[in-house]
Amino acid sequence: MKICCIGAGYVGGPTMAMIAHKCDDIQVTVVDINEKRIAAWNSDELPIFEPGLDDVVKHARGKNLFFTTEVDKGIREADIIFISVNTPTKTYGVGAGKAADLKYIELCARRIAEVAEDDKIVVEKSTLPVRTAESIRRILEGAGKSIKFQVLSNPEFLAEGTAVEDLEAPDRVLIGGEDSEAGDKAVQALVDVYAHWVPRERILTTNVWSSELSKLTANAFLAQRISSINAISELCEATGADVDQVAHAIGTDSRVGPKFLKSSVGFGGSCFQKDILNLVYLCEHFGLPEVAAYWEQVVHMNDHQKERFVKRIVRTLFNTVSGKKIAVLGFAFKKDTNDTRESPAIYVCRDLLREHAQVAIYDPKVNEESVLRDLEEVGTFEPDNGKRKHVSVYQDPYEAVKDAHAVVILTEWDEFRELDYQRIFDTMLKPAFIFDGRNILDLKELRKIGFEASGIGKP
Repeated sequence: MKICCIGAGYVGGPTMAMIAHKCDDIQVTVVDINEKRIAAWNSDELPIFEPGLDDVVKHARGKNLFFTTEVDKGIREADIIFISVNTPTKTYGVGAGKAADLKYIELCARRIAEVAEDDKIVVEKSTLPVRTAESIRRILEGAGKSIKFQVLSNPEFLAEGTAVEDLEAPDRVLIGGEDSEAGDKAVQALVDVYAHWVPRERILTTNVWSSELSKLTANAFLAQRISSINAISELCEATGADVDQVAHAIGTDSRVGPKFLKSSVGFGGSCFQKDILNLVYLCEHFGLPEVAAYWEQVVHMNDHQKERFVKRIVRTLFNTVSGKKIAVLGFAFKKDTNDTRESPAIYVCRDLLREHAQVAIYDPKVNEESVLRDLEEVGTFEPDNGKRKHVSVYQDPYEAVKDAHAVVILTEWDEFRELDYQRIFDTMLKPAFIFDGRNILDLKELRKIGFEASGIGKP
């Protein structure tokens, strides 16, 4: 069997690497028009940082795993074609700000329809709105060729930072297909791929629509838990309760469970906000305004959490951060990844810069180019307001914090727990402030050193 994946991003690359790693009898080709990205996948420095990914890629690359820009060749030769391209939130036209932009999906479908010479199984791997498979099928069949296409939905449930673990031992693999003899055969073909290493009872099969909606719903439920505990964190600060103690108490209830109850400055990443807004748009489209408003509040609470965190910094630093050096530790949206998409750090830094702060940023895996690009995309430097000169990106955390008025923790990197905070305190201006946006530090110990330390939802 030959598999082709269109898209060498955070989903396509790792997923195909694991399939090749586990299935010696399957040839896997990842295609992308981005030459720089493909070159990185073929190098010793992969474009994506994920613990364990290097070993998985190196095990299969050049044997049965290939990365190439030859898109048409990959499509022609494949039995199964995965579509794993970006589906960002629309920034224009109908549904702007909420609906998924499916232009890349449509371009892939049209390319497949044009190039394919024999029957294909086409698999949606990108997160898509319900009934997108129907649109893909119509485009494929509209090519007028005597070729049969089956469109499956196979959403990913990876958590960045643990993607390799999630691929190696997934909670479930979800495959949705058409309720027909040909559809069942296509579903079974994909089941057989995953069955190389995933127990059969963990491979769930549904109709296409249920599969597509399950992905959006899963992310909405997880994000809802985060916003729920973050809402309680604000009440904790007002009453003197400790949000971690509250979360532990409710998490021991088997009906609730402990996962995704860690309060923080807010959730980020490529999926949660995008998928909830997509869900909101779908609800509005189908005339369900109350349901749409319910889910939209999850996003509003997440934005509020970031905004009030910045306001707290400004208020604590004597109602002004103008001209003050604020050291930001962490720019990725979570630890163990270099992904910054929708990272809370972007918006916290933007708002601090709008308050005329001098922002010094350190992240062990995010480079200066990515930091400046992300800040530019949210309007930090537009129009030309001179803010760029107020941003410095450091390679050493101790240099970043030197002469700072405050340290702000925005990513829960393990190394931030191990820093020498006495050394940091000695090099900072006094009073020295620490704002732990991830609740990873011992505030009592920091206060013993001399810091004025605060966390999220902490008394």
